[in-house]
Amino acid sequence: MLERLNQAMDHIEAHLDETIDVAELARIAATSEYHLRRMFSALAGTPLSEYVRRRRLTVAGAEVLAAREPLLEIAVRYGYGSGEAFARAFRAMHGVGPGEARRTGAALVSQSRLTFRLTVEGSSSMRYRVVDRPAFTVVGLKARVPLVHAGPNQAIIDFVRGIEPRTLERLEKLSDQEPRGIVAVCDDLDPSRAEGTELDYYQGVITSADALDGTTVLSVPAGSWAVFTVSGPVPQAIQNLWRDVFTEWFPSNPYRSRPGPEILHTRLSPDKTEADAELWLPVEREEGRRYEPSARTA
Repeated sequence: MLERLNQAMDHIEAHLDETIDVAELARIAATSEYHLRRMFSALAGTPLSEYVRRRRLTVAGAEVLAAREPLLEIAVRYGYGSGEAFARAFRAMHGVGPGEARRTGAALVSQSRLTFRLTVEGSSSMRYRVVDRPAFTVVGLKARVPLVHAGPNQAIIDFVRGIEPRTLERLEKLSDQEPRGIVAVCDDLDPSRAEGTELDYYQGVITSADALDGTTVLSVPAGSWAVFTVSGPVPQAIQNLWRDVFTEWFPSNPYRSRPGPEILHTRLSPDKTEADAELWLPVEREEGRRYEPSARTA
């Protein structure tokens, strides 16, 4: 898979002055567009779209300093419809406008080209199972919150604190399917997985019962799920588990992510600093995949 990811990176480099078709990148990488975006974000630490934008502005910056072509021609070549739009994007990345950069020979910021390589990982084992589930329903309370990759998500904390304990008690009685009890469900995430993009967050249960008044229903179709377990400090252990799933587990197993909600069941310690957690991620099998060591960027 890493060889194909690097072929996709080559394709990006060869087409920086054209529209980058993510579907074509996914075809080159021999995976789905959804999984490609997820894998790239986890491995590179930045969304695919942001990487392409920064690579374009890096190459455009070199052409601005070379002073061989008008600024507007460079702007159009790299996908900007006007000199003003190009100048805003250029300044946002480089800290200086293209005109000033050309006049003064200012130092610019460079986004290095990414190459994926193999490293030997796996010094600790990852506990998981894969289960096939029929369609099921999530019933709970819903909020639209920003995505936070590291550290507490204050929007989620405030939302959960605002739920009356009696409401959670009534919901918990409806739980009749695995994972049982109150669960956190994240759905409708932005494909870029960029920090600050929004998602639907549910605090609820998986049930076959009818919804309570004032709750929201999320219908989830049948499919396969990879179930991971972890114990450790909150929220670091859970956030690290999500990272390790994409940087270590997916490259080493014949599965890829598919669209669907992510489900987390957490049992907190009495002082609420530690947790035993179970993470459910929607997956599908990739036939013909060779196993590979973990992937990192270089």
